[in-house]
This record gives sequence, C-alpha cells and structure tokens, in this order.
Amino acid sequence: MPALSSLLFLSVLFLAALVSAADLYKALELSRQATEQDIRSAYKRLSKKYHPDKNKEAGAEDKFVDIAHAYEVLSDKTKRQIYDRHGEEGLKAHEGGQTHFQNPFDMFSSFFGGVAQQQQTRRGPTAVMDFEVSLADMYKGASVDFMLKKNILCDHCRGSGAASSDDVHTCSGCGGTGLKLSKQQIFPGMYAQTQSTCNECGGRGTVIAKPCPHCSGQKVVEHTAHLVLEVERGMPEGYEVVFEGESDESPDWEAGDIILRVKSLKEKGGWRRKESSLYWKEIIGVDEALLGFERNLTHLDGHIVELKRRGVTQPGFVQTIAGEGMPQHGRGTFGDLFIEYSVVLPTELGESTKRKLAEAFYGSANGHDEL
Repeated sequence: MPALSSLLFLSVLFLAALVSAADLYKALELSRQATEQDIRSAYKRLSKKYHPDKNKEAGAEDKFVDIAHAYEVLSDKTKRQIYDRHGEEGLKAHEGGQTHFQNPFDMFSSFFGGVAQQQQTRRGPTAVMDFEVSLADMYKGASVDFMLKKNILCDHCRGSGAASSDDVHTCSGCGGTGLKLSKQQIFPGMYAQTQSTCNECGGRGTVIAKPCPHCSGQKVVEHTAHLVLEVERGMPEGYEVVFEGESDESPDWEAGDIILRVKSLKEKGGWRRKESSLYWKEIIGVDEALLGFERNLTHLDGHIVELKRRGVTQPGFVQTIAGEGMPQHGRGTFGDLFIEYSVVLPTELGESTKRKLAEAFYGSANGHDEL
C-alpha cells in the first residue's frame, strides 16, 4: 500500500507539472514539441500583436506580460527543461525560492533592437504572392495551414556571422568607419579627396576572423515557417492578408511583410463565383426537360438546395435562387445562386421508343410510323 500511495502521489505531481507546463506553451500558442525557432517566431508575432502601444483592448497588457514571461522561460534551454518537468515551482526552487523575470518592455526592446534602432534600420522587402484556397473555404470560412520557406537570423551567431563575439574585429583598413579616404592630384599642389566604401570589410567596419560554423558566415539560414491563414466568410477575390514581419530576416534590416492575395481555386465543371453570386450548371434528361423534375443540390457547406421545375425547361435556361449565393463579406447577407440547365439527348433510340414518340408527337395515323 505505501508503494501504491507513493506511485499515486508521483503520478499526481507529474500530471500537475504537465498542466502547469501547458500554460506557458498556451501563452505562445504552441505545443510542447515546439522548436526554438517556433518559440522565437511566436514571441515575435504575439508580442507585436499585444504590445500596449499598438493594442488598446482590455487585457492586452496582461497578455503581453504573459507572452514575455513564457518566452523568457521557454527560450532558455535549462529553464525550459526544468519547467517541463516540474512547472513553475521547479523554477522557483532552481532560483533559490524566487523567480526573477525581466521587464517585458525591456525584453521587447532587446528582441527588436530598441525603438530608436528600429527607426534607423531600413525595412526589408515585402513579398506579395497569390494564394489559392477552395471556394468552399471562402464560402464557409476556414483556417488554412501552410508552410513558407524564408531566411531567418542564424540562431548560433544571432546574425553576426562569426563563431563567437571574440571573432569579430574592427577592420584595420578603415578603422571601423566602413569608409576609405584617398587623395588624387588634380594639378601640381592641388589634391582632391575622395571617399569610398572599404573594400576589406564591405563597409561594415568589422571583419570576421572565424565564420560561424552553423551558417558558414552567411548570418542567415533557411527556415520553413508554419503560418495560418484565416479565411473569412465571403472574402473577396484578391483580398490581401498581411503577415507583419514574416518576410526574410537580415541583420541589415527589419523583416518586411508577407502579403497573400487570396483567390479561389478554379475547378473545371464546378462552382463558379462572380462577386457575391454563385453559378452552377445542372444536367437534365429530355424527360425532365419536358415533364419537370425535383432534385437536390449539395451546396458548398453541405446544406441541400432543392431544385424544382414544373413544365418545360429549355436548354440554357437559367434559374435564380435568391439568397443562396456567396456570403457578402462583413455584411451578414448573401448573394444569389444561378442554375444553368443543360439538356442531354440520348445517343440512340430503340424502335419501340421511336414509335411511342411518333405517336405522342404526331398521332398514329399521320404516316410517321416509319420513324
């Protein structure tokens, strides 16, 4: 029994640790399997979203603080391991009974290089690309996961390109200014002074003695980012969705944006859209065209639209069904659905069928029996 009690107690502690561990991951909208880059990307995105200077909603500042706390713990390998195993209490024990967290605003400034530095740093290029989703997603609304390859700052050297901070030296050719001055004689006793970019350091003012082994001195590495596109109901064709700061990173600029132009995937023979209207082609037989019919059409979200015709339906006839078109973006109303009917004729007729048709159209005594 004592052994069983001990086992139960340890199980409760383990489950409690898991529940506690899930909180910080939840703050960054991540799973426990998140990589270091996932954690960094999540902090970059969420800290911008909830920064009190930008987000004035109630609770945004508290959310900003929680995000900073989560990033501080999970971005540190040692703290993350302790937290995963023992939760917040384990962190307190590790730090002598008290946990000391950075000022979230200082952390934000440090991460993004400070407000003043951001203003001085030029912004990188914005990437614009078309992104196709199914028309059903545009009708219903959906969250679409996609992967994007881009360059990010090397995690090992943090964008310096050097194996360590000791391997970055002031350029001896320009004294760290990034520029070289030269004199050129124009006339005897008269010289012109010219200024040019230092050819030894490329204008950076520093040279690298030993390149970073992780990025080979390139300062950036290729990364596959996981992003989520929120497709809103009735989103117009070509609607632009901006992912702030998700373009290529570089130590020389602040990352630009990714802009997706959302369009519906063109499917041959399927649904077609024009603004808030939907179009569908329905094929019927000769008997249905002449005698009428009732059919069920499955709409883009799975609900059933009843198609009903009485009497004759001419080939190419278009039936309008009000309110069954696309949702009108941001308005809560719907456009119309247009059904175009195509009549399919049989490829051949049997003799019995021919006689019956002749009797129906011409009567039995008008000499068309030979048909």
